Amino acid sequence: VQLQASGGGLVQAGGSLRLSCAASISITSFNDMGWYRQAPGKQRELVAAFTRGGNINYADSVKGRFTISRDNAKNTVYLQMNSLKPEDTAVYYCNAVIAIQSYWGQGTQVTVSS
Repeated sequence: VQLQASGGGLVQAGGSLRLSCAASISITSFNDMGWYRQAPGKQRELVAAFTRGGNINYADSVKGRFTISRDNAKNTVYLQMNSLKPEDTAVYYCNAVIAIQSYWGQGTQVTVSS
């Protein structure tokens, strides 16, 4: 299984970016799929994810600003990020889980300038 993340970049505070994560297999195969991020000196944290049973989880810090979506036909999950803040600066990683196996994409850098 390969996950290809893209869409990161440099944006000013208040701006928007859309991340994409393309999977090499059908994303309907995954139990969970979503986005994590890791800022310098911090632990990797959940940003948003589709979970088993069709639920969506968001980190409190991004609720109301970020939206996760999926296109099963394209085997792609998206993260629309609006009203970006400098504290959103991090490397964003795509993650997918099948049973007990977890897969990670290569990460894409998001930098928000103040």
